[in-house]
Amino acid sequence: MKIYLQIQRFNPEKDKKPFFQKYEVEVDPTDRLLDALIKIKNAEDPSLGFRKSCAHGVCGSDAMLIDGKERLACKTLIKDVAETDGDTIKVEPLRSLPVQRDLMVDQSTFFQNYRKVKPYLINPGDVSEKERIQSPDKRMEFDDATKCILCAACFSACPVKQEVNTDFLGPAAVVQASRFIDDDRDKGFEERLPELDYPDGIWPCENRFECTRVCPRNIKVTKLINLTKRKITEFRKNKEKTGFQR
Repeated sequence: MKIYLQIQRFNPEKDKKPFFQKYEVEVDPTDRLLDALIKIKNAEDPSLGFRKSCAHGVCGSDAMLIDGKERLACKTLIKDVAETDGDTIKVEPLRSLPVQRDLMVDQSTFFQNYRKVKPYLINPGDVSEKERIQSPDKRMEFDDATKCILCAACFSACPVKQEVNTDFLGPAAVVQASRFIDDDRDKGFEERLPELDYPDGIWPCENRFECTRVCPRNIKVTKLINLTKRKITEFRKNKEKTGFQR
């Protein structure tokens, strides 16, 4: 099967602006898009820049726009995006992040926002046994959020980031916060509030569900954002009764 990949190229060392370059590739319908990219890089154009690592949908490093939708190249089969011989697939870097080269983006802002929410267990109390015991039911309460692989697909797809508030914390960071907020062993809710409960924190989310639609791990991202909003609102109400001021 012959297809064409129309790939956005950009080398900041020599290009004034991004442009598209078209490549002809022989593939099988069950090949992955990542296979086609590797074939181009190995056999036709070694200058093509893209990220990959595990190639099994676990690391999230090969997230990109494939025909206008955030996907992992290693999980996208050719037959998913090309129906007939000669079809063209458009491939672009993620949105809302600066392009470093071709399909590679600078993820510094994404990971800065991730670190802001303190994505680790906060519990200053002593451990009575060798570990903090947790029931299976309590563990399942935050199971969905643990599936996040930090691929930044939701960050890229978020229309709020693109159209309303570029400083919005972003869906992935809130998912990471919810993972620990919903963990009954964690005591860091108030420590995370300064980064969540402010105009650029959790509140810009407008429930457009694009983050949920593109998540390669099928995480209910919008639901987790709304549940976290609810917990912050309830926390405010309880604190108002005791004269708390944020």
